[in-house]
Amino acid sequence: MRVRGKGTLPTGAAVERRSVTKALAALPLMLAGAVDRPAQAQAQTQTRWTPDKPVRIVVPFAAGGSTDVTARLVASALAERLGQSVIVDNRAGAGGNIGAETVARAEPDGYTLLLATSSTNATNAALYRRLAFNPARDFTPISQIAFIPNLLVVNPDLPVNSVAELVAYAKARPGQLNYGSGGAGTSLHLAAAVFAYRAGIDMVHVPYRGGAPVALDLVAGKIQVSFSPLIEVLQQVRAGKLRALGVTTARRSALLPDVPAISEVIPGYEVALWNGIMGPAGLPAPVVARLASELVAIIGSQDMRSRLAEQGSDPVGSTPQEFAAFVAAEQPKWAELVRISGATVD
Repeated sequence: MRVRGKGTLPTGAAVERRSVTKALAALPLMLAGAVDRPAQAQAQTQTRWTPDKPVRIVVPFAAGGSTDVTARLVASALAERLGQSVIVDNRAGAGGNIGAETVARAEPDGYTLLLATSSTNATNAALYRRLAFNPARDFTPISQIAFIPNLLVVNPDLPVNSVAELVAYAKARPGQLNYGSGGAGTSLHLAAAVFAYRAGIDMVHVPYRGGAPVALDLVAGKIQVSFSPLIEVLQQVRAGKLRALGVTTARRSALLPDVPAISEVIPGYEVALWNGIMGPAGLPAPVVARLASELVAIIGSQDMRSRLAEQGSDPVGSTPQEFAAFVAAEQPKWAELVRISGATVD
């Protein structure tokens, strides 16, 4: 039978053969889809890393200091969000290098992290001729926690009430003012040395073993000037035992809003300390993504911002890409500050 010149209708056998042929042709695609679905599910699972054992944050300085306090605040909040214990492990020594090396050599699996600082991952590369790790290559930046200002303080018997007055006083008495620091190459030393360089004044450096005795001798009048971590001298400032003249960060501190940033008087001056969380180089992307997401949420919370502010810190909470770009810019900057100071440690 014909249908208007369109050809003959297929017989039942022909229809059956064509159906089988189409089914066979579609089989590879169906099988591929069946294989892809488990693979896709596995890939989705791998994008969210979930730790199955305790995570360790190595603090490269002694317990009790401001860096340690910050690490413990972050560790407690991170443990709650990860559903897993987060342990703070203090590995002090060699200006933070011992702790940093511990993490640089660790397995890149997310279970060993570093509370990185401007010392361990910027300054020390210029201070130490030999490091057992490379700060630029041996770490994976995850998120910056905060900036930490140093505070320019003087003994209240010194007849100056501002940065400008201190500069004028020092210029009239070259080499007669002493400033204390926690040792050559420390942030206290660099902040003061760069200040003197920018201001064109001559002050004498008196190194101590740590920052605590600096504040004691400053209160006693044995030295006249210091650039100390804000939180470590805040109590003495509020008690009138020390006089605050300026902060070393680009902006004023919320704890002392009436104290100007030194850059308001000496343009371009900034010696801003910082800290953040890093892992070893080669940290898998899902691990970085999970940790960064949790840290940004933690640091962005009002509770954590308040707690960090109480420690004299300015909270940040950056992405891994932002933190990596920031650190890359900081390393040559701190190398220049070390050069200006003339500091060496070996």
